Amino acid sequence: MNKGKVYLIGAGPGDPELLTLKGKRCLGEADVIVGDYLADKRILKFAKPDAEYIYVGKKVGCHTMKQHEISELLAEKGREGKIVARLKGGDPFVFGRGGEEIEVLRRAGVAFEEIPGVTSAIAALAYAGIPVTHRGVAASFTVITGHEDPTKDKSSIHWDKLACGSDTLIFLMSVGHTELIASQLMKYGRSPDTPAAFVRWGTRPYQETYTTTLENAAKDVVEKGIEPPAVFVVGNVVKLREEMRWFDNRPLFGKRIIITRSRTQASRLANALEERSACCIEIPTISIEAPSDDYAGMDDGIEHLDEYNWLIFTSQNGVNYFFNRLFEKGKDLRSVGHLKLAAIGPATAKELKKYGLNNDCVPKQYKAEDLVEEMRPLVKAGDKILIPRAKVARSVLPEGLESMGCDVNVVEAYTTHPDKGGKEKLLEILENKKVDIVTFTSSSTVYNFMDQLDGRTELLKGVQLACIGPITADSCRKYHLEPDVVSDVYTIDGLVDAIEKGVH
Repeated sequence: MNKGKVYLIGAGPGDPELLTLKGKRCLGEADVIVGDYLADKRILKFAKPDAEYIYVGKKVGCHTMKQHEISELLAEKGREGKIVARLKGGDPFVFGRGGEEIEVLRRAGVAFEEIPGVTSAIAALAYAGIPVTHRGVAASFTVITGHEDPTKDKSSIHWDKLACGSDTLIFLMSVGHTELIASQLMKYGRSPDTPAAFVRWGTRPYQETYTTTLENAAKDVVEKGIEPPAVFVVGNVVKLREEMRWFDNRPLFGKRIIITRSRTQASRLANALEERSACCIEIPTISIEAPSDDYAGMDDGIEHLDEYNWLIFTSQNGVNYFFNRLFEKGKDLRSVGHLKLAAIGPATAKELKKYGLNNDCVPKQYKAEDLVEEMRPLVKAGDKILIPRAKVARSVLPEGLESMGCDVNVVEAYTTHPDKGGKEKLLEILENKKVDIVTFTSSSTVYNFMDQLDGRTELLKGVQLACIGPITADSCRKYHLEPDVVSDVYTIDGLVDAIEKGVH
């Protein structure tokens, strides 16, 4: 029996968080993903790593595949027994041609399911501060295609009834037909001074909103260079934009920010910045990997934990790599029950909390010098201290503790390596002035970023540099680059707050 199945998934209007929970689950089960032009690729992070991705995007003047070819492709993959996720921007049944694809699947005997998505007809306007209905302003709305089947002899849109038959009119795929739409609406009674707006790339950090009137809409398309994809809305609800806008008036809206953290860590910083409407570009400059010496040093420390008095962590990575190895060795949290614990900052302390462990020492300032001072009254000569951390790190902490008479054992919990996979993309972005801010969360991100520039520091002219603390900032200064933003709180949240306050 053929186990193949095709899920037609509404991928939403762009913001990956607007993908439904069911859509996310089915995407994660798929063997093959067939993606549209408007299906934001950021949601592919929910897919299986080995899933096959096939792009079939269609936009004005450029069709990767014809519609019948896409439908046959879905049927073919389904007949092969594959689970297929057909990602369609917005909702598959709102001018998404989902019905046409289902007709082919049914004839081919392939199982299918349609998973509704959030349509841009509502979401794009919401992100622009334009509600499709509002008490006392609009009690109805209509969604209309702005791009009818070109093979039809006669329009199926009843302009005479539509023009004044609904309070809010929303046209999808309409930019190239604005003049026709506006003229028809005015011909059948819609007032020329009716407020109107275009929302381009709705719900994304590079969203653009243009307000106009029905009479001036077609002219503005030309004069302002408005291009697809855009939603065109006509109605008095447009007047509510200034009062209700919330997305595109944030301080970081539209700011293009490069994140240089490792691929596994980048998402937390990206999410925090995108919450403030920034446009994040992840270009990892480092990768975090297991120790190069096969855990020899850390294994020895784990085997002799009963001899230690303190366990000190200087990063979240150190915490996770240490405990993962501890568990792999067949041990559990009882092995550290007798130890006192120290963390260099709240993020590291929070990571320890995930293992149910409280800290005995967290400095008020989150750097090695401050941790040394905080521990001075807590340790005594002869105390044995284990520090699992990166292979390459500053010597301030172990040397400071040793000066107090402590026996310090620094073991390699993980190592960082340069990640040059994004070098070509990085140079292209900088050369074309497509970035506003570069973030650095450690000295290693600075060093590896600069290594990829091959000495071309002139590419950073006009680009703001944001560093997580003074140590990282000093690393920038070694290249004669003065950071524009240095966070006083050396955490991701602190860096994001500092960027919001310090950018211009």
